[in-house]
Amino acid sequence: MLLRRIARPLFASWFVTEGLDVVRHPAAHAADARGALTTLRRRLPEPALTGPAGDVLGRELSDRQLTTIVQAHGAALAAAGVLLAVGKAPRTAALALAALTAPLVLLNLPTKRVKGEDPLLRRARRDKFVRALAFTGGALIAGVDLEGRPGISWRVQKARSEHAAAKASD
Repeated sequence: MLLRRIARPLFASWFVTEGLDVVRHPAAHAADARGALTTLRRRLPEPALTGPAGDVLGRELSDRQLTTIVQAHGAALAAAGVLLAVGKAPRTAALALAALTAPLVLLNLPTKRVKGEDPLLRRARRDKFVRALAFTGGALIAGVDLEGRPGISWRVQKARSEHAAAKASD
């Protein structure tokens, strides 16, 4: 359908530009990620940091490691966005985008108000949070879009009913 040919690239453009920005300018994104990891470590109970997940969450990453992880995330975001835009494996690309956007939602979760916090920074963080939520939802919708074709569950149900009708007529 013509609408999908126009809407998918428009929708994917945010993911591509965001991913490329992260790859080209990772410092600010790595600083945000470091702050989110620090906040996550403070919020998690001590047993979570000493268990199996604690191997990842408990150890401190170097700046270079964190920058590499952030850049890899940005490259994956841009690549999945390009795949969605050109229509190659669009459902898989959209679901990958939803999974890749989930850390952005967590990164921008609203925090408790801090006395003396800049209202403009708080508003910018809220806007990023809402944008990440909206794009995650949009990616989920695009991921389950069957392009007007029946899904597997409908096909299975139809085959069962046809099989039962054939048995009844025998």
